[in-house]
Amino acid sequence: YRNKMEFSFNVDTSEERGFTLGLHERGRFDKIFDLDHCHLQSKAASTVVGWTREFIREKRIPVYDVFEHTGFMRFLMIRQSKRTSDLMVNLVTNYGDFPHRERYVAGLREAVPQVSTIVHNQNGQKSNIATGEIEKILYGRGFIEECLFESRFRINSNAFFQTNTIQTETLYRTGFDLLEPQKNERVLDLYCGTGSIGILVAPYVEEVVGVELVADAIAVAKENAALNEIKNINFFEGNVKDYLKSIDPTQPPFDVVIIDPPRAGLHPKALKRMLQLTPKRILYISCNPSTFARDARSIVDAGYERSVVKPIDMFPHTRHIELVTVFKRN
Repeated sequence: YRNKMEFSFNVDTSEERGFTLGLHERGRFDKIFDLDHCHLQSKAASTVVGWTREFIREKRIPVYDVFEHTGFMRFLMIRQSKRTSDLMVNLVTNYGDFPHRERYVAGLREAVPQVSTIVHNQNGQKSNIATGEIEKILYGRGFIEECLFESRFRINSNAFFQTNTIQTETLYRTGFDLLEPQKNERVLDLYCGTGSIGILVAPYVEEVVGVELVADAIAVAKENAALNEIKNINFFEGNVKDYLKSIDPTQPPFDVVIIDPPRAGLHPKALKRMLQLTPKRILYISCNPSTFARDARSIVDAGYERSVVKPIDMFPHTRHIELVTVFKRN
């Protein structure tokens, strides 16, 4: 069901090839097991993993050591649309050009014809995160496209997009049914990412304003709005709490606030400033029940009534769930 998977390279002298490429053992940042097949992704994606592993071995390209912070190969990320034929291969490495890149591109395309784009991201930071500071497109358009309902969304290598396409529609549909957006309402979409929620709700309201810290995500959000011919939405790059502080009180108020924060939930200052806007309704989508409960307590104490909380199973066979609810101002 996943449209995105991240695999790690790791130096392992006990292995014949001297490294592994796969997934982390539970609770271990430094132990990676080789992956032959993963049932959460397509067969084509699993083939990409195996073929890439053998290419790195054959060309003797150094693998990154998380203790010494030396070596080159760090991560292999695969994004694959569930509604189009797009499949992205993203190589995340230490600084420097990718060795034998022309042979890698030609060989991978022959082995896995479904691959539609290949990108190379460079990241020399010690933090073990599969994102890039410098990106180069090795083949294709540099992004994939995914469909939600009747809308189309571009997704680049570093942008956030819900990883379960089918259940994302369930999540958003549930949220919109609880929200009941009105044609004359102004909507503030916080932590908007690549703009999917705001773009989908825009046809049913007067105006949408999206706020997101990640510059690449904002750039893609603007592209997605244009791609879907949505004209009543604007996006702002910046920290949510800072944007909330900068809102001009003489401007028309926001009737609705939509929040889909990271696992840490809302920053206390962001939560306080959001409540000072006194919106009529707050649509809260959460990936962490504990931080949601903390924020929900503050929202209710500020004079809001919580509707039913609905769990959405975005990650089958795991303990992780998403929650969605609407708070209405008393």
